[in-house]
Amino acid sequence: MNTNTPINYEKAKAAIDSFGIPKFENATIRDIVNIANKIEQETGEKFVRLEMGSPGFPPEKIGVEAEIEAMKKGIASKYPPLQGIPELKNAASRFIKAFIDIDITPESCIPTSGSMQGCYASFLVCGQCDKKKNKILFIDPGFPVQKTQLKVLGMEYESFDTFNYRGEKLAEIIESKLKSGEFCAMLYSNPNNPAWTCLTDSELKSIGQLATKYDVIVIEDLAYFGMDFRQDITKPFEPPYQPSVAKYTDNYIMMISGSKAFSYAGQRIAVTAISDKLYKREYEGLKNRYGIGGFGLVYVNRVLYTLSSGTAHTPQYALAAMLNAASNNEYNFLHDVYEYGRRAQKLKEIFLKNGFHIVYEKDIDNPVGNGFYFTIGYKNKTGVQLMYELLFYGVSAISLNSTGSQQEGLRICTSFVQDNQYETLDERMKIFHLNNQ
Repeated sequence: MNTNTPINYEKAKAAIDSFGIPKFENATIRDIVNIANKIEQETGEKFVRLEMGSPGFPPEKIGVEAEIEAMKKGIASKYPPLQGIPELKNAASRFIKAFIDIDITPESCIPTSGSMQGCYASFLVCGQCDKKKNKILFIDPGFPVQKTQLKVLGMEYESFDTFNYRGEKLAEIIESKLKSGEFCAMLYSNPNNPAWTCLTDSELKSIGQLATKYDVIVIEDLAYFGMDFRQDITKPFEPPYQPSVAKYTDNYIMMISGSKAFSYAGQRIAVTAISDKLYKREYEGLKNRYGIGGFGLVYVNRVLYTLSSGTAHTPQYALAAMLNAASNNEYNFLHDVYEYGRRAQKLKEIFLKNGFHIVYEKDIDNPVGNGFYFTIGYKNKTGVQLMYELLFYGVSAISLNSTGSQQEGLRICTSFVQDNQYETLDERMKIFHLNNQ
């Protein structure tokens, strides 16, 4: 590696070595954050932060005001209902109809402490329905922490990289996995973290049909709801709608997060929407374990009860207010976050002109849209090499291998980039490109 780098090589290397990470491919997102912080402290050079998928905008004031109002009424002294407050359950049901065109009752819309808790609870319940089915199938690349959740739960999983499996090939590889009869659920994000690819309606139809055929539950992570900016879904009760597998199977759980589209990450609020049929479905495995067999009842009255005794009151009022305002066409919930797409376009231009390429470049035949994430590679360097070397250029990002991808490269997040950093990034990447000729 060329040591003529924008960040003092010796100081940066000493900072990296101080963390004692024997294999850099095992470095987590938090490791990279901490290393970048330390290099900044040691050198005084500010990093271009591309590693952390954290919202970069102020929280929506509609939510803040609703939360303050609820607090003033003394709600903090009361335990929240396990199943969620009626205001949020009703708002979620209406929002899903307005922007996905799916009918789901308020009973089946469950507030959780972020989609992280919703996912954890979903894994747990899905894995206990049938003792013969204890595996999760990940349609990767994906959010690394979801696999960590399974390690905590002691559950098994398999995954495959969608890079070479889109369209009809996607259905073929999924069916080849599900035929074993070992899988209780499969999970994907749409738009995808980190590739920002979006499953097409025909792909979702195939997934739904296979879920029904093999009696597998689809966990649909909509953390980036509506953020495929190639189409505008913000007109309530009018097409186009957010694509969803819910149109093609009753075996689904969808997670709608307040974190990204609503910039409300700090209050840990989301809705897990379980299909009405799945919510009421009885499973022998659950009945043997809990004395009650209903999927939804176990999810709420056993699992969420023991995890957190429900979700905090005031964030529920906040999310209810934002969902209602969006459904009433009083609030364009994507207006602010369109900026992520503009940032992605600028960042891509900088990387491309300095020798990088986009790894996940296409949605089948269409270019991937610009949004919260994208992926880059450089010549024949591995993702781990890039992650390590770019630290000496004042750029922090995470390797694709941590996301379940089989491709070499980095995940780039647009959330923390400032307008005054594009020139700095361009200068640093020019030096990187020259050093690697």
